Amino acid sequence: MRKIGTLIAVFAIFSLILATESFAQPGMKWKGSGGWGAGGSYGRMYNPKTVETISGEVVNVYTITPMTGMCYGVQLMVKTDKEVISVHLGPGWYIDNQDTKIEPKDKVEVRGSRITFKRQPVIIAAEVKKGDKILKLRDENGFPVWSGWRQR
Repeated sequence: MRKIGTLIAVFAIFSLILATESFAQPGMKWKGSGGWGAGGSYGRMYNPKTVETISGEVVNVYTITPMTGMCYGVQLMVKTDKEVISVHLGPGWYIDNQDTKIEPKDKVEVRGSRITFKRQPVIIAAEVKKGDKILKLRDENGFPVWSGWRQR
């Protein structure tokens, strides 16, 4: 009987160690990010060296899923003096819960990283200004504000 109790205790401790290790694995997707976290394939596309600011009118607001396995996000089509460009804001669950709502015909100023995504120019937005309101989405390095913490 004593051997069985010891065996159960050893098994429980071993299981606890394995469970703890699995949570500490690098590269694990942040639960709840829906693939929009800084360390994911999409998040790593933000390039601080290509940051620019555009101004224009919102032509349309769409939901998108940039990559397989990601949750839906919000995309704007913004018409500037030079082009109509896609602007990716972030995950829908975050954008939908912000006070600043962006709608067609809104005049906006967008600061973000210009990238080529699926062979098209896209701006991954860090900040969107609408009137006197600012929708902050990423820091100067592209780290998403919805992540709420930084990896060290």
